[in-house]
Amino acid sequence: MATRTLWGVAAKFMAVGTAVAGGTAGATILTSDDPPATFKLWTNVPVRLFRDAFTAASIAFDYEYSLLGLPEGSTEYSKMKHEVHIRSALKLQDLCFRNGGIYIKLGQHIGQLEYLVPEEYVKTMRESMLNKCPVSSYDQVCDVIKKELGGMPNEIFAKFDPAPIASASLAQVHVAQLHNGQEVAVKVQHAHMTDTAAADYATVELIVNTLHRLFPNFDYRWLVAEVRESLPKELDFLVEAQNSQKCLHNFQKLSPHISDSIYVPLVYWNMSTKKLLTMEYIDGVQIDDVKGIRKMGILPYDVSRLISEAFAEMIYKHGFVHCDPHAANLIVRPLPSGKRNILGKRKPQLVLLDHGLYKELDFDTRVNYAALWKGLVFSDEKAIRENSAKLGAGDDLYALFAGILTMRPWNRVIDTSVDHLMIQGTENDRSELQMYASQYFPQISELLRRLPRVILLMLKTNDCLRSVNNVLLQGSSLDTFLIIGRVSSEAVIQAKLMKKKSLITWLIVWLEGIILRARLLGMHFGIWLLHFQNILLYRKSLGC
Repeated sequence: MATRTLWGVAAKFMAVGTAVAGGTAGATILTSDDPPATFKLWTNVPVRLFRDAFTAASIAFDYEYSLLGLPEGSTEYSKMKHEVHIRSALKLQDLCFRNGGIYIKLGQHIGQLEYLVPEEYVKTMRESMLNKCPVSSYDQVCDVIKKELGGMPNEIFAKFDPAPIASASLAQVHVAQLHNGQEVAVKVQHAHMTDTAAADYATVELIVNTLHRLFPNFDYRWLVAEVRESLPKELDFLVEAQNSQKCLHNFQKLSPHISDSIYVPLVYWNMSTKKLLTMEYIDGVQIDDVKGIRKMGILPYDVSRLISEAFAEMIYKHGFVHCDPHAANLIVRPLPSGKRNILGKRKPQLVLLDHGLYKELDFDTRVNYAALWKGLVFSDEKAIRENSAKLGAGDDLYALFAGILTMRPWNRVIDTSVDHLMIQGTENDRSELQMYASQYFPQISELLRRLPRVILLMLKTNDCLRSVNNVLLQGSSLDTFLIIGRVSSEAVIQAKLMKKKSLITWLIVWLEGIILRARLLGMHFGIWLLHFQNILLYRKSLGC
């Protein structure tokens, strides 16, 4: 009976989806710049929809029957659930690759949801979605360049490498040379992305809504809504170019103390359109290439500190945030000035790539989020409660919100020890996180439903940065949290000074700043003592 129900539902939403997608298809074909090519693409929509429905029903069927009759919590149940997670993650991965476009983007999102999605899904998506994206053929690339710039690659550029150096869900990048000898990176959108996006979104939304009705705890509607809002902006490369310039301007104006350490490639506006972006080519190493970073004479620790400070400044002070800081979008090179740290190592410069996905935080949201992180770093339970409520978590889910942000249980969040937010990245840590994700799945879903979507993007950004730091340092760093504590505190103090400018207010805020700096200094001293203690323990273990 359950089998007939699952397959019956699949057939129903395939029929409805075909009607929805068919209407969208007709309108798109009529308004397309290339109706014959678009018609050819849209004849594949029913096939893609059937593929979606079959995969969704297959995954649901696998969970329903593989776990049938097994006592929940038993060893057999856990083992079988792990196997079903792996099979289902591979099915979903295959679906994303076969359909491409928006599906790859959704797969990338899933790969960052450690606090909500089973580890098997996170690991599968994270390992594949960033490094194995579909590649457009050279003929397709030529078609896009000819339509956008009016000529073939060999006519527009002095040199153009047919093989892309990188490929992502929406576009791929080729190295080229201008006629003046300048080396550039040319980002070319995958053919007909804008034509298929509407149909892909409609079918994905239909499947997610249907699965939510079947399994109420399965609620990823917020993720689909976020993609619906952000995808059109990401498909317009002129918006991306404007974002990159605004990002660099913010650092120069609002964070001049680190502006030399942050770089954004120069945009060639006369050779850029909505579907093609020509930028300065930057030679550097990807942020997760620890060996490459060391080879350049740079310490991974310095890179981790720079990334933490750069994104803290963006989030808490600029309110204009790069929300896709995964390893492929962050590269490192030595600071062009040649400056070195006190150990004689070269200082890093962080180059930010792919500026398609940005979020703007309004003043109140930015300040409340800064105050929340200030409370998390200083173990201030009252501040955590108040600012979590202001951001939408309510009076009942603030502890869960704090746990998702820090990846620590509540008793660790409010622990006053200097290393209370540390994550070592061990198997025990990962198991604990997955246990909490499984145990509080319905509450997490409710929390994500309540939070503003801009905060959901901050969670994704937070997860990306945590992943980068884990690669660079094999775990989280106390210095990272001190940087967050300092920058978020500065943002809160600045906001207070902006609201009231009386002398008494200024003196109170000035005193608060002094106290905060003293607390941070005390935490720095505590970190030094911990490092010293660890060195002594290590020497003792060696018998020294």
